[in-house]
Amino acid sequence: MTKVEALPDLAHPGGGLLATLFRFQSLFGLVLVFIAAVVYSPSKNGELVFLDSGNLFNVVRSMSEIGILAVGMTLVILIGGIDLSVGSVLGLASVGSAVLLTENDLGLVPAVLTVLAIGLGFGLLQGFAITSFGIQAFIVTLAGMQIARGLARIWSGGQGVSITYGDGPGQAPETFSLLGERTFNGLVPIPALIFLVVAALAVVLLRVSAFSRHVYAIGGNEKAARLSGVPVKRVKIIVFGLCGLLAALAGIVHAGQLNFGGPNDGAMYELDAIAAVVIGGTSLMGGRGSVVGTVGGALLVGVLRNILGLNNVDSNVQLLVIGLVIVLAAGLQRLRPASVS
Repeated sequence: MTKVEALPDLAHPGGGLLATLFRFQSLFGLVLVFIAAVVYSPSKNGELVFLDSGNLFNVVRSMSEIGILAVGMTLVILIGGIDLSVGSVLGLASVGSAVLLTENDLGLVPAVLTVLAIGLGFGLLQGFAITSFGIQAFIVTLAGMQIARGLARIWSGGQGVSITYGDGPGQAPETFSLLGERTFNGLVPIPALIFLVVAALAVVLLRVSAFSRHVYAIGGNEKAARLSGVPVKRVKIIVFGLCGLLAALAGIVHAGQLNFGGPNDGAMYELDAIAAVVIGGTSLMGGRGSVVGTVGGALLVGVLRNILGLNNVDSNVQLLVIGLVIVLAAGLQRLRPASVS
């Protein structure tokens, strides 16, 4: 049986306690971290600060941009690739949003579509370079990280661009400011909803489409996938395009939350996105993982940072703790039996 013939097991792995533990390690970890957060939460007026609904939704809001990036990164890592440019593309998109809406007086829809097209095009070009010239994704996207950052600085003149709202020249439509607001009686942040919608769409994509089987096949064994008729080059280009598109979406959300687009925005965000994917149980070798795990990984990091912050833990110690969690998650994957998809 070829690797592609085994695809249903890769995309929708079988049952068993061990398989479930490895597939959803981030969700089990999230539950444990959540319980620890409750136990160690400071109190205010006799109530646990961590469990306050506003605080819980702030956790999701704070990880929304990283979460959107991580969804795109999951697709890339599933095919055995990596994309180091997403943080810079986020910065380029935030600058683009600010400049198009204020300095160029472009309408909301044309501006958003233009920025999304830039992100999509950037990702497609990277995918084309990787597949056509045989250059490793690490090298291409490392170069892409520098190129996107340089473009952002050129476009903005090296300065941040503030977004003001109104109907006059140089002002963005008021609707764009909704990205920094909350809905459902002022409780749920709009960026959190966007993150969850993106994640839900990605879950559906990876469970019901032929495209998902191709993604898992390429990550599992690219040579076997190619021999079995999988359009490897096309799938890879599409995956990098989707990653660029989501990075641009994260940049739009970023600009809307801060009312600002800066050429240095998104610096190091790619590492946080990779961390969420790794904690979520996706193998860096490709072929194994899920968006559900990535969402759990992003939320785990968010909860961990939140409870450490509430307890006034030094920021340097926070970095140390999160680093140890990443190593632990990667170590668990090394212990994962080959028979467990």
